[in-house]
Amino acid sequence: MNVNVKTAGNSAARHIFFEKPPWNRFADFIEPKNNRGMILGEILDELNFHFSVVQMGGSRHFFVSSEGKQRPCRVLVAHYDSITGCAGANDNASSVFILICAARILFEKRNFPWMIIFTDNEELAGNRGIRAQGSYLLGKALKNTDLYGASFFVFDSCGCGDTLIISTSADLLLKKETGSSVAKKQKNFMDLRNTALLAAEHSSLQNYMLLPAPFSDDVGFLHAGLAAQMVTMLPANEAAGFAQLSRANPKYIQALINRDLQEELDMNALPATWRVLNSSGDTEDKLTPEHFQSIIKYAITLATP
Repeated sequence: MNVNVKTAGNSAARHIFFEKPPWNRFADFIEPKNNRGMILGEILDELNFHFSVVQMGGSRHFFVSSEGKQRPCRVLVAHYDSITGCAGANDNASSVFILICAARILFEKRNFPWMIIFTDNEELAGNRGIRAQGSYLLGKALKNTDLYGASFFVFDSCGCGDTLIISTSADLLLKKETGSSVAKKQKNFMDLRNTALLAAEHSSLQNYMLLPAPFSDDVGFLHAGLAAQMVTMLPANEAAGFAQLSRANPKYIQALINRDLQEELDMNALPATWRVLNSSGDTEDKLTPEHFQSIIKYAITLATP
């Protein structure tokens, strides 16, 4: 699959891009009045994907996988839900469609096992706590399956920018934990991070950074006892700006998980891409489809053992 859009501001190029499958369903998917889960199921059916649906604790998760009985060692994850009333074009429709594109190519390879999970109710964590998040109960359940021990990588808000951010935010929570299992968890996260970095080196991405980022399904998995590495995208200038800001004032790093600190700080200093998430500003025109091919290739590289 070739994605070749040179300029995000070129409306004609953008229009042509969003006419191609599966992107021709993108507008329907991000329409707040529509049922995302239903549309996602329709897309997977239309593409003749091998998938199953798991209903769990009020969440509906879609498992897309290579055919065969071998356990995959790499699992890619993206939540498909959005805040009520918001288009959620970047958070997280972009990642869903990027992983669908990756799956189309992975199905053609047919030489190793892989899995992609589209999760539900990631956004619940903001108002009802981590244990309400779809990935929390899912993570608990996966610990009792043959997927336990696989490497999980969460894609969130990957539709805006040219710079891959490999999140280090899990370190903030691990520092607060005590007990004999902490060292093992830290090693698991370090292994995941190294895998994510190696995949970036071997893909077509020009820019990538280790940087704290807002939590996604990775925090639900973490509280369930399952390590997962989150990745996202930012424009290069925003990524560099936040790197500089976080070095100058480490409180901004803590503010990503501490709401009290958010009231003390000027949150307008955070990357503009992050500030529009979960708001009416998260619309299709903010996306940069000229960079989609790079993150699609990255996802394929990451899924390849």
